[in-house]
Amino acid sequence: MLFLIGVLVVVVGVALSIALHEIGHLVPAKKFGVKVTQYMVGFGPTIWSRRRGETEYGIKAIPLGGYVRMVGMLPPRPGDVDGQLRTVSTGRFSQMVDQARADSMEEVRPEDADRVFYKLSPGRKIVIMLGGPLMNLLIGFVLITGVITLYGLPQVAPKVGLLSECVPTATPTVAEPHPSCQPGDPAAPAKAGGFQEKDRIIAINGEPITTWTEVSTAIRDSGGTPMTFLVERGDEEITLTVTPAPLERVVLDEENNPVTKDGELVLRTVGFMGITPGQELVTTPLVEAPGFVWDRVVETASVILRIPEKMVGVAEAAFGSGERDPNGPISVVGVGRIGGEVAALEIPADEGGNWLKIAQLVLLIASLNLALFVFNLVPLLPLDGGHVAGATWEAIKKGWAKLRKRPDPGYVDVAKGLPIAYGMSLVLITMSVLLIYADIVKPISIFG
Repeated sequence: MLFLIGVLVVVVGVALSIALHEIGHLVPAKKFGVKVTQYMVGFGPTIWSRRRGETEYGIKAIPLGGYVRMVGMLPPRPGDVDGQLRTVSTGRFSQMVDQARADSMEEVRPEDADRVFYKLSPGRKIVIMLGGPLMNLLIGFVLITGVITLYGLPQVAPKVGLLSECVPTATPTVAEPHPSCQPGDPAAPAKAGGFQEKDRIIAINGEPITTWTEVSTAIRDSGGTPMTFLVERGDEEITLTVTPAPLERVVLDEENNPVTKDGELVLRTVGFMGITPGQELVTTPLVEAPGFVWDRVVETASVILRIPEKMVGVAEAAFGSGERDPNGPISVVGVGRIGGEVAALEIPADEGGNWLKIAQLVLLIASLNLALFVFNLVPLLPLDGGHVAGATWEAIKKGWAKLRKRPDPGYVDVAKGLPIAYGMSLVLITMSVLLIYADIVKPISIFG
């Protein structure tokens, strides 16, 4: 039941995100006087609609898309019937249908002749087409800011997460850089010395501790000498004395990859206690939220730029024995599955409980909105960025002609990019089908 609730939350979140994306197009279009004939959430058969004024508002059967239909998004061609214009709309799926009907025309009444999209200034066209992606950015910003400033995010803390049972004495190798415990290995010092899970370390050898880095550094550099730990356990403060065991560990580079020399791992002897760090919720100051969100946008953009490369791995995993990249692209089906897994998690109340699950679901929907923002900025039709690119080129042409005192070159016909749009639509359909298939037969799971 909890799994289904998580999936439903994601579906509703996706539908609302799409609806608000299209409102981002609708509001400035109406503000600038463009005639908007339809505002639809979803695609496929219409299950509900109402007409308000000149606009039909409705919901379609599959809530994974949407569109706003504006009159005259494409300028007339030589030979077009006077008073009629080719139709196109903001949604990717609906544009594919429109493009397949490229010869269809939409009647423009005489009183609407100046209410067509193509007659707007380039700046207003850009505002309308950027309205959708910017709405997704705003949604992502609000959701992420709310979570990180009001609730917080789990961060590594100077407390005990898990305790190892033993000291793994086997020598690390390239094949097994992190050997596991074997029969006969000595007990781990932390557990033998009285440490318990969730203990918070507040001082080592009399020195106050505030970060896990300080804890791990002190243990690593202990040189096998006894260490005194002051720990907070519930409402008590307890002193524990433990001697770290000397252990050969792999040397890691700046990217946390094992360092090798002549085909062998580079090792060094460090202190080992057998403690895995715990986590706690830490809030972020409001003034730091924009920087935090911007970092997430940059990370999202880097993933999207690598989608062609990543899709090779998705195909190999879907049709072969390869494993899915947990940081690779997923479809809405995959996002819904992750939402269900998050909702089904059993998280103790003292570790966040249901509130932590809600926060993770909110962040999942926020991440999806950041992905929609970045993806829609790609300057190719049928994406919003394709129309922005057309309007930008129009502004450059008009500005250059004005500067050189030449006649107005007229409107840029983005319909000339329809062959690219056909290709992009085919690519998008193929990617979507492949990702959905991969998310069914070999899904990415938060459980690994």
